[in-house]
Amino acid sequence: MTEELSVVDLVLNASLTVQLVMLTLLLASMISWFMIIQRFFYFRAISRAMRAFEQQFWSGIDLSQLYRKGTGRAENGESIVGIENLFRAGFKEFTRLRQQSKAEPDAVMEGAQRAMRVAHSREEEQMERHLAFLATVGSTSPYVGLFGTVWGIMGAFTGLATMHQATLATVAPGISEALVATAMGLFAAIPAVVAYNRFSAKFDSLTNKYETFTDEFYSILHRQAHTVLNQNQQG
Repeated sequence: MTEELSVVDLVLNASLTVQLVMLTLLLASMISWFMIIQRFFYFRAISRAMRAFEQQFWSGIDLSQLYRKGTGRAENGESIVGIENLFRAGFKEFTRLRQQSKAEPDAVMEGAQRAMRVAHSREEEQMERHLAFLATVGSTSPYVGLFGTVWGIMGAFTGLATMHQATLATVAPGISEALVATAMGLFAAIPAVVAYNRFSAKFDSLTNKYETFTDEFYSILHRQAHTVLNQNQQG
């Protein structure tokens, strides 16, 4: 009766090259899971923050008061994330330019729009963090595992050349060791691909909502800017 080998035994008995492949895939999997968990909590946080902010924004609250509330939270150490950053960037620039006596409404709106566009780009950069790594792990891990498998099988068959009598029992352990690399490649790739697709869809959804909010907020500021201009002209 032949002794059954565990996965740990197969890893320990593999060649150095196959072991390095397995170690690389293990590290990639561990880093991927760390990033997956981090991204999960990040997207959940900004989704909650967006819902809470939109509820306040569309409640009819004065925009200056809403801005001051955000400033107070920031001073208390609370991080301002997501869609509120777009609001704060646009409103801050809008207020600053409007206070200038010779500022034209179009110039004020152009400055506010530019500030919101910069804030939007920064938010996109934050949302895209780690997604490239997950995509890389998901697309390359199976091939890295396959390389380890091919290398291990080559070593197993090369060893047969020195044997006078080759049986399935003699070649099976070497092939099994090599196949572990393929399994580890899939183990690293599958969660990374699923997470990448999930987070990419979330990124697209949030980006569309940010763009919609930016357009709506721009319209509100545009009305305010031209209302002040008309009042000044009538006065």
